[in-house]
Amino acid sequence: MNDIASNALLFDEQALLQELRSWVEIETPTADATAVNGLVDKIETDAKAAGAKTVRTQGTDGHGDILLVTSPWGGEEPGVLVVSHVDTVHPIGTLATDLPFRVEGDVAFGPGIYDMKGGALIAFAALRHLIRAGGPAKLPIRHLFVPDEESGSPTSRELIEWEARRARYVLVTEPARDGGKIVTSRKGATASFELKLTGRSAHSLGPEDGRSAVRELARQILDIDSMNDYENGVVINVGKIGGGTSTSIVPDRAFAKISMYASAPELAEEIISRMRGLKSYESDVAIEIISEIGRRPGYDKSPEIEALFQHASGLAAEIGFELEGVNGAIGGDANFTAQFAPTLDGMGPDGPIDGAHSHHEQIYISSLVPRATLLLRLFETLE
Repeated sequence: MNDIASNALLFDEQALLQELRSWVEIETPTADATAVNGLVDKIETDAKAAGAKTVRTQGTDGHGDILLVTSPWGGEEPGVLVVSHVDTVHPIGTLATDLPFRVEGDVAFGPGIYDMKGGALIAFAALRHLIRAGGPAKLPIRHLFVPDEESGSPTSRELIEWEARRARYVLVTEPARDGGKIVTSRKGATASFELKLTGRSAHSLGPEDGRSAVRELARQILDIDSMNDYENGVVINVGKIGGGTSTSIVPDRAFAKISMYASAPELAEEIISRMRGLKSYESDVAIEIISEIGRRPGYDKSPEIEALFQHASGLAAEIGFELEGVNGAIGGDANFTAQFAPTLDGMGPDGPIDGAHSHHEQIYISSLVPRATLLLRLFETLE
């Protein structure tokens, strides 16, 4: 029996796809705790039905709950930590409008299917398979489901790091990179900014008496956008804006929320300095810059990560595919865990990375079974 056929005996592709569809069709935007908890409820119920243990931590600051699913063996000893997030960037209604779940050949589309419900689902399926097969593995398996990764994991970071400290290995189920590559290091720096502008209100028929914060914001956005330097790895995105109260009033308030990624810390420092140095075009409009620096620390491929990667590569070869490790753009919960335990990221299914966070987000269906099998074999063999 060839490797592909033997893999199919462990996992059924269509069954995985249908279960993934049920996860995708529970929309889970980060800021909607009730929506996120709808999926957490399902995962908790299915975990208990499979014989796993669960610990649920109530969400805070408007975020959903954090769920830890653990194998029935191993107790509190150091083990394998799997980290997945269940929140997405897509607002409620995306499924019914811009990105309905659909299948076209080997491609499945849907909000969050690539980032990262696909990876979360196959790791969960691998753990359930191992429990139902009677296990146990050599180490306890702990699967942490995070509700707020897309906003930087502000309420879950402490628990992620605590679990990483008691882990021998960490597997993060962000999607694979093009061609099935996994992430073995993340270099660079991130920062986020909030730009607040305060002008002076006036009647719209007497605009000379007011100072428009929205007009000032428009000018600032163009200046901020000009800081992008894609060739050298500087990416700045003005992702959210707002201001004003009525079309009949010159707006005296406006804001913008901005993210930045730089491929090197020195590039990040340059952009941070420029952002903090923004000046108003109109002296009567005040600008306030609120910044959050170093949301996620980068990490290099340590000897321990290399050893874990080589082990995973050998298992992938047995399954029937080649595994390649790459440096990834900074971001994701692996940046927290890699400070404490050897970490492999990008363990989820494959798909085009340019589809993430877009209205053509997609995965390759044929990658579900091999990647689920790799996770299962890692659970079985890590010691």
